[in-house]
Amino acid sequence: MSETLTRIYDRMAAEGALTPDAGQRAVVPKLESLRAWLAENPAPRARGGLLGTLLRRAPEPPRGLYLWGGVGRGKSMLMDLFFAAVPIEAKRRVHFHAFMQEIHSGMHAARQRGVDDALAPVAEEAARDLRLLCFDEMQISDITDAMVVGRLFQMLIKAGVVIVTTSNRPPDDLYKDGLNREAFLPFIDLLKQRLDVVELESETDYREHRLKGAQVWFTPADSAARDTLDRIWDDLTGGDPGRELRLQVKGRDVVLPAFHNGVARADFWALCGQPLGAADYLAIAETVRVLILESIPRLSAANYDVAKRFVTLIDTLYEARVRLIASAADRPSQLYMEGTGSFEFERTASRLVEMQSAEWHE
Repeated sequence: MSETLTRIYDRMAAEGALTPDAGQRAVVPKLESLRAWLAENPAPRARGGLLGTLLRRAPEPPRGLYLWGGVGRGKSMLMDLFFAAVPIEAKRRVHFHAFMQEIHSGMHAARQRGVDDALAPVAEEAARDLRLLCFDEMQISDITDAMVVGRLFQMLIKAGVVIVTTSNRPPDDLYKDGLNREAFLPFIDLLKQRLDVVELESETDYREHRLKGAQVWFTPADSAARDTLDRIWDDLTGGDPGRELRLQVKGRDVVLPAFHNGVARADFWALCGQPLGAADYLAIAETVRVLILESIPRLSAANYDVAKRFVTLIDTLYEARVRLIASAADRPSQLYMEGTGSFEFERTASRLVEMQSAEWHE
């Protein structure tokens, strides 16, 4: 018999592998009940034939879970523990943005084949051989997602897939003030009907706690700085190597080379050396809570366009309160010393200094 999630959490707390938290501990039994049910009902529903008919008589899946709460409270950590503890093969964990991109790409391919209802075969494929689907950081900011996600979830649930998701917002705040939001409201009702909505009521932002008072600007951007950023990445992600995340913005892809649980890592040129704009940086800021940006160079009129993108990126991160950790060629005030744009950059340099303080993030 596999170890219960309750025992796993308590054992890790006793060993010092995690900090015991009453808010987190209150959620564990709810996840454990799902884990136990999945352990007893590991196989996805079969399709077609006598076997499929017999298996369709199996118990209906339990309600899923919508776990929401403030940034850094441990939602993704609990998801990690839960997902690892579910002793079945028919499971998948994926970031919500990445999953929706897969859905849209599949729908595009279906339309190219002349399929009338492009979502139907894509949803069927997504649910195939799947019993548990875990989404991290559900957030709806794009109208194309808003118009698809309701039917998609209906199809997944009907196929017998148990859905567990985390979010920084309660369901009623999803797609808030979005275009044609009234058409999105039935999806919110569906979430409340088919998933237990649970708030993680922890007072501690553990991600910020790990960074509080820590150095977050490293110069020069040499091998020592990179080694330090490696250690910070490992600390914030639990040693996960991260995965590439593609955000679709106005029909194009914005790529974050490494992403895990709200923490992203990218080279300066990957974000500022490409023809990206305010909408692209806004999509990043809506998805990422901590950005590790490597190898910021000295800037000048010679790379004015690159410098302008960097300014836009920093302004967007600043307004969204995204924590920035960076390696750079010099101190912020020394990055852009002369030439066109240097005077305007003084404001950016001031923001970069302000963003290094724990008081700014709080």
